[in-house]
Amino acid sequence: MRTAFLQGLDDLASKDDRIMFITADLGFGVFEEFEEKYPSQYLNAGVAEQNMTAIAAGMALEGRKVFTYSIGNFPTLRCLEQIRNDLCYHDLNVKIIGMGGGFSYGQLGMSHHATEDISIMRSLPNMTVIAPGTAEDVSGAMKAFSEIENPAYLRLDKSKADDQPQAEPFILGKARYICEGDALTIVASGGILGDVLVAKNELSKQGIHCCVLSMHTIKPIDGDALLDASINTGGILTVEENNILGGLGGAVAEFCLENNIRPKVFKRMGLQDAYPSVVGDQNYLKTYYQIDSESIENTVIELLRSS
Repeated sequence: MRTAFLQGLDDLASKDDRIMFITADLGFGVFEEFEEKYPSQYLNAGVAEQNMTAIAAGMALEGRKVFTYSIGNFPTLRCLEQIRNDLCYHDLNVKIIGMGGGFSYGQLGMSHHATEDISIMRSLPNMTVIAPGTAEDVSGAMKAFSEIENPAYLRLDKSKADDQPQAEPFILGKARYICEGDALTIVASGGILGDVLVAKNELSKQGIHCCVLSMHTIKPIDGDALLDASINTGGILTVEENNILGGLGGAVAEFCLENNIRPKVFKRMGLQDAYPSVVGDQNYLKTYYQIDSESIENTVIELLRSS
């Protein structure tokens, strides 16, 4: 995902000298080529994410199109006040890049887990929230950023699903139909889409054919896709590497209830409103907290049995 982001950033910077990239002392061995090619469009703000965000706001007020970058929850939760008061309140053209969504930096403990960022970012007025599931979606998001001028958050995972050539193209605010099926619709955001697709393939072997939606844009959410899922499939299961409160599942539930949409069954899979208390790599933690492919498969079967 990071490679796709870098390619997209390079493409934007080559066409528009107003593009500005600010990193919080990260990316050594990654951003050197960009810095050499675009020295006036690169800045290392140091380990000072709040200051980085304030700098970005000032540059945006002067007409720059700014990208800020750090890992996990540091470019979001650590500088929430600056994002709220400086970026969103003034509706500035700053794109926040959070590298390492969910359990990407699992071995470093909960301080480096980004498991509430989706919930908090989507609560901010003027903020667009994107959690791509594939590298292709990252590329699509970067192209979309050239067309929108409001603040946005792009959450990148270390994990990802393989690109799906048969899927629909990336459109901001529109879910991508990855697989068709009528037993149940699995709505996923972020790299955990890969686990969903593994589960979907195992379910297909049992004659259970699920529709899979990549809900890469969580705000604004694709209401048409949710309506279709509620009417034409056996229900909705949301899957995310985030706290279930306020994240993808919350966004789907809010839309459905407020629009009098009643899925036949509905369940959210994610972290159960608790801080992770163990450490390990991303796959280990997904298994431990039961959001891995086997857990998704079992949850689908249980939902269908109960319906």
